[in-house]
Amino acid sequence: MPELYFKGKEFVYNHHLSVPYRPLVPDAAKSVGAPSLNGNLIIHGDNLHALKALLPMYAGKVDCIYIDPPYNTGEQSWEYNDRVNSPMMNEWLSSNPINKDDMLRHDKWCAMMWPRLVLLKELLSETGMIFISINDIEASNLRLIMDEIFGESKFLCQMVWKSRLNKDNRNTTGISLDHEYIFVYGEKVKGDERKEEQYSNPDNDPRGAWASGNMVGLASAEKRPNLHYPLINPETGINYGIPEQGWRYEPPTMNRLIAEGKVLWPNSPTGRPREKAFLDELTKSPNTSSLIGEGIYTKDGTGNVQDIFSSRAFMFPKPVDLIKQIIRQGCPESGLFLDSFAGSGTTAHAILDLNKTENCSRSFILVECEDYADTLTAERVRRVIQGYEFKGTQKEELLRESLTWTKLKSADSLLEKVSFIEQANAARFDNISKTVKDGELIVTGEKKITERTEGLGGEFTYCTLGPELDIDKILTGETLPDYLTLGAWLFHTATGESFDPSKAKPKNWYLGESAAYHLWLVYRPELDYLKSAEAALTLSLAEKIAKTKGKKHLVFAPAKYVPNNKLLPMGVEYAPLPFALYRIEKG
Repeated sequence: MPELYFKGKEFVYNHHLSVPYRPLVPDAAKSVGAPSLNGNLIIHGDNLHALKALLPMYAGKVDCIYIDPPYNTGEQSWEYNDRVNSPMMNEWLSSNPINKDDMLRHDKWCAMMWPRLVLLKELLSETGMIFISINDIEASNLRLIMDEIFGESKFLCQMVWKSRLNKDNRNTTGISLDHEYIFVYGEKVKGDERKEEQYSNPDNDPRGAWASGNMVGLASAEKRPNLHYPLINPETGINYGIPEQGWRYEPPTMNRLIAEGKVLWPNSPTGRPREKAFLDELTKSPNTSSLIGEGIYTKDGTGNVQDIFSSRAFMFPKPVDLIKQIIRQGCPESGLFLDSFAGSGTTAHAILDLNKTENCSRSFILVECEDYADTLTAERVRRVIQGYEFKGTQKEELLRESLTWTKLKSADSLLEKVSFIEQANAARFDNISKTVKDGELIVTGEKKITERTEGLGGEFTYCTLGPELDIDKILTGETLPDYLTLGAWLFHTATGESFDPSKAKPKNWYLGESAAYHLWLVYRPELDYLKSAEAALTLSLAEKIAKTKGKKHLVFAPAKYVPNNKLLPMGVEYAPLPFALYRIEKG
């Protein structure tokens, strides 16, 4: 397999191991609902540190990841702020921020991405999927990095999204770059496919087991008018109307599904017809295209944010409908979704929308390092949850006409046409604008409006990152984290597995159970106690611990007063508390 070399790779290859652990600190005042580290999270802090902070509780538990990292265009600066202890590394990083004149900006981008992708892999479940947005600038480098970290066999596809509706005239090659890519790595594309146990055959259909699938579409009538039509049961005559986002299939396809008996009809006209999706058909043929986001453009993402904030508060946000498609394809209906380059918070918006409209229960973790994590990212999610008032300008395109030479020669006729449109629509709009763009005359009606959007419901906990946990300073009293913070870190460090705080029993020193061990931590955040004989692993404590049967025991404590030749026959191993990188090496 080809391997990518970039300057600094040797220094960042294992950099994720030296990233300090910083606990998550909930902020109740900035959260919606009761703070909890087990629910939806929005984390403000460097995403490398935030990913390390998530490992103790979420290693191997994330069902789907989406990230939209810097594209490294050179037009907008971004900083490489990782602390890598190497004079050579620090020397060539000194030219921050990265811009188009930085000859090493591609190396720096690769060095920035590497440790983050390694940590994302640790968080992703064995059957999970990761989606990454990128454009041509770093696509080839990203593919090689992903092949090396995730494995070439995990590559599923390189999706193409036509992100621009209008031509991009900025490219000096004369070719309009209208698309972006979304790299997909994982076990398999899920699409609408569900777990096999969710399929059944209650009506003894000869085609085998089936599950009920959603048929509601993703696009407005303006974007996809061919998907907006009344759906009528030909046998009962019940008209189920037109959903707000239309249907998923065009009339010819829908008629074929009806003829094949693959539409489930509700008894009430207020219900939603659903698709009868057969297990055999879904597993034998691919149900996800490498083309994504048809009829969805960057401008739609801008519109989403503008509706919420009544201003263009964020540059180039991803559209909600695009992220919905990714969520449906990669995340189970009750799965956990992670976005560590959260930006304006589109991912949380999309998940909350799907949870509300499709009766799902997905949860999210967002990470944003910029200062707007509270005022933009989290604030957007607060408004989406609680509802918001939109004050802005509603626009309607009234005319779009190419300015050919023939039409220019009869300009009077064209001006009369525009004048007629202005007069006919004067009462409907506050202003009618006329612009010429890319050789087209565009007439647009503009009306100032105030609308109230109802909230989608939900909650999240807003977190920051606490001080670095330096276990070597614990016994000096410089750093004394609480029991569960220290316990979570030690549990994951020793086992590589995720920590479940609900299983811990601090009064009994019990941390929880891993695949191979019961783990214990003798600790209180009190310096005098840690220096006392009470904090040591004694024979009586070891005998008490050994009564918990089934597995061997690993005990973290500041000291021990019993030799190993007595502990080991009892199935008890001692790990000195100051050594943070203790690893279980024995079989």
